[in-house]
Amino acid sequence: MLDAVRRTGRPRLVGGGVRDWLLGLAPKDFDIEVGGTDFETLHRTLEPFGATDIVGRSFGVIKVRSRASGEEYDFSLPRRESKTGGGHRGFAVEPDPTLSDADAAARRDFTVNAIALDPFTGTLVDPHGGQRDLQARVLRHTSAAFVEDPLRVLRAFQLAARFDFTLAPETAQLCRTIASTFAELPVERVWGEWEKWATKSATPSRGLTVLEQTGWLRHFPEVAALRGTPQEPEWHPEGDVFTHTQHCLDALVALPEWQASDAARRRLLMFGVLAHDFGKPATTVRVEKRGQLRWTSPGHEPAGGPIAVQFLRRIGAPLDCDAPVSALVVYHLAHHHGQTEFTDSSVRRLARKLAPATIDDLAAVMRADANGRPPLPSAEIHLRIDELVAKAHALAIAASAPRPIVQGRHLIALGLRPGPQFKPIIDAAFEAQLDGAFANEPGGLHWLREHLQAQNQVSLNT
Repeated sequence: MLDAVRRTGRPRLVGGGVRDWLLGLAPKDFDIEVGGTDFETLHRTLEPFGATDIVGRSFGVIKVRSRASGEEYDFSLPRRESKTGGGHRGFAVEPDPTLSDADAAARRDFTVNAIALDPFTGTLVDPHGGQRDLQARVLRHTSAAFVEDPLRVLRAFQLAARFDFTLAPETAQLCRTIASTFAELPVERVWGEWEKWATKSATPSRGLTVLEQTGWLRHFPEVAALRGTPQEPEWHPEGDVFTHTQHCLDALVALPEWQASDAARRRLLMFGVLAHDFGKPATTVRVEKRGQLRWTSPGHEPAGGPIAVQFLRRIGAPLDCDAPVSALVVYHLAHHHGQTEFTDSSVRRLARKLAPATIDDLAAVMRADANGRPPLPSAEIHLRIDELVAKAHALAIAASAPRPIVQGRHLIALGLRPGPQFKPIIDAAFEAQLDGAFANEPGGLHWLREHLQAQNQVSLNT
């Protein structure tokens, strides 16, 4: 395919695929920019190699699914962009096959994304010093046109987290000058960058640092409020709640369970850890405890649940994130409260309250929280978490909450007519099940008969 393209133009591998290859990562995207040809000629050249999708004629973009490999490739022409209005979409785009490699690369956001590769000679085309910045792990804007697209600040946020980059000071300053343009971004684009941060981060704390350095943290007030909220040094020597949260996020991605999770679970755990102390700014007070003035945050767990949902709505997260993330926030200290040992009943009830999140999910959040207090050791806390997980696995509810065994159909089979009286009976049966009165359908039916007989609602002969 590239041989055919070379006969009509100047193909270059560009963008994130080249960056990832230079970082020693397997490229996931294959973008080929072809100079020196026109759109129709490029389209005719590609058609014999697979199904083509002209997704952006005005942008000069053609998608090709190779018949030989099944892989999808993006081919495009070099293009000029000029700002015509506000927001992420306010651009006039004009394909220009005559653009040089340097001019074509100048429209890209960061120098590390502006490196091209000649696929035939292996020569890197790097007119903006991207290799230097890649080696230094620095994100630096390619040109002054960076300010024309406010989404690029959020791209810096997630790229810094994904590849452990720092932001060049001059780029941070440039980002501060456009902080007021955040409102121009559609919420779905905001979510797109947060989702990449939540599912692909290697060092998620780097992303929060970028938001703080650029002045964009103010657009996420639930996170911004963590900065400056004090914690008791005896238990949190690492600093304020913002710093603690950064440590927790980095601790999460180091856990084997996070690394083995799919994108949906990674997203759930990352936002659960990010939001776990959202309730502290409103509840933190200095009080006397054991003869000393100490910082404490009573009730911050339940206070944080609604704030977590507020944040998720702000960034455009899918609605199905709300309940599980909120539950992880509300119960993230369940291993610190209550009885000295976990009972079957308490663990069943905890699993029920967490649903659709699970005790395994909660354990990952708890471990990240415990590890987010350097240099304090957390062995005792991890043993407590291990006890909770072991109990949940023994009860077969670590990965899913218990479900009611007694259903309305069982009441009907015993001769009761459907009506409003069904709900209190079924609720009572579920409470008994959670307390361990029965664990299967025969046991549930036996309990139900006894309960109804005690209530004079079914005959002894039923």
